[in-house]
Amino acid sequence: MSDCIFCRIARGEIPANKIYEDEDIFAFHDIHPQAPVHFMMIPKQHIASLAETDSGHQAILGKLLAKAGELARGQGLADGFRIIINTGRIGRQEVYHLHIHIVGGPEPLGSMLPKR
Repeated sequence: MSDCIFCRIARGEIPANKIYEDEDIFAFHDIHPQAPVHFMMIPKQHIASLAETDSGHQAILGKLLAKAGELARGQGLADGFRIIINTGRIGRQEVYHLHIHIVGGPEPLGSMLPKR
């Protein structure tokens, strides 16, 4: 998808503070970090959201999650981190290109969701 901001980042058309890249995935620091460490991983293939995946996406989804721990440790998150995949309008997805947020830092993260 030519006008998708994450597709453009993966193609190198928009600069990003890259952490990792291979033929399938791209990882970069979030420009509006919500924690001391906050980076994102995206598949280079345009997939609008997690809700649009199926069994044909198993390999790329597995590769993203398998690489997440290594990259998190490399960013200093040896004691743990949180992975967030916002999906769709209700899930507060802002960019419709599947992306994984990896967040953490030296202090424990707050509650996953506010208590109701």
